[in-house]
Amino acid sequence: MKLNIAVLAGDGIGPEVMAESIKCLRSVEETFGHSFTFRKALVGATAIDKTGNPLPEKTLQICKDSDAVLFGAIGSPEYDVNPTSKVWPEQGLFRLRKELGLFANIRPVKVFPALVKQSPLAKKVIQHTDLVIYRELSSGIYYGDKSTNEANTSATDTCTYTESEISRIAHLAFKAAKGRRKKIALVDKANVLETSRLWRRTVYTIAKSYPEVTLECLFIDNAAVQMILNPSQFDVILTDIMFGDILSDQGSVIAGSIGLLPSASVGADYAMFEPVHGSYPYAKDKNIANPIASILSTAMLLQHFKLGEESDAVVAAVLKSFSKKIVTPDIMGSSKYGTNYVGDFIADNIMELDGSFKMNDENIGLGKSTII
Repeated sequence: MKLNIAVLAGDGIGPEVMAESIKCLRSVEETFGHSFTFRKALVGATAIDKTGNPLPEKTLQICKDSDAVLFGAIGSPEYDVNPTSKVWPEQGLFRLRKELGLFANIRPVKVFPALVKQSPLAKKVIQHTDLVIYRELSSGIYYGDKSTNEANTSATDTCTYTESEISRIAHLAFKAAKGRRKKIALVDKANVLETSRLWRRTVYTIAKSYPEVTLECLFIDNAAVQMILNPSQFDVILTDIMFGDILSDQGSVIAGSIGLLPSASVGADYAMFEPVHGSYPYAKDKNIANPIASILSTAMLLQHFKLGEESDAVVAAVLKSFSKKIVTPDIMGSSKYGTNYVGDFIADNIMELDGSFKMNDENIGLGKSTII
């Protein structure tokens, strides 16, 4: 297969973890006889520094001309501490999602036995965790009208959703649940917010078309508590852009490191794959950043294009790095291995799998789970 892949490494540790992901895709390319073309482009603070724009038109066009987008990380302290700035890195990511029509963010969370001790939560609590979060990505409060008064003493953020915006991601989530344990938890704040009430009405109606799937509804505050007390009760979580942002980061606590969580953002015509973690500027250029989330995101990319064996091979190599304890310090604090070494090990161990290797539920299809 030939794939044109846009590479937006971004800021902070983004370029470092992206380099390891490309190593792994090059290994897949060589092992399985594919042809991947990578086109690099600027985004975020790096793009602002060079062009004044967090998403240059050239970058957007490269993404639109590609089969998929690999994204690194975005954000820089100089913008975080300057609330008066009229431009900031995250604007580039928000616009990119909007321009590509990426309305569904899919974030799988599954605990791998070798890393159970890594979590601050008890083994008996997390050991059967296997869930996937379907987060609406293109509307809601992050994209609503924003305003401040002239004195900067009052500010407003508008949250708006339409029935069609809710419906399209809800159908994806229900279809995913059909192939999993047939349970969906809708997370909202319907006791307070009109948008949440619209979510409930819309999802209740859609649920009638999926009688084999059990639907439950939880308020965000209760869901956050339940996700820590008993994460294994969840199968598919469906929620809006802000609540999904919060819950998916909370999922990293279950794993013990946000450096393990991949994600896919999909729409009708485009797809983007990125680690859940941020730019982590403290770790920049220190060779300590965990590349696993980024590498597993490439496995999701391969699965998206129905390259199941190739995706499984990437996951198998990651599992081998876990079993050999070849990981970065954030997973096992005494680890002596750096970003480059871990990436090299995984890339070198990507190979065609023989018939004895079975991924079973340890695959990372978009409606499935990934191992963390």
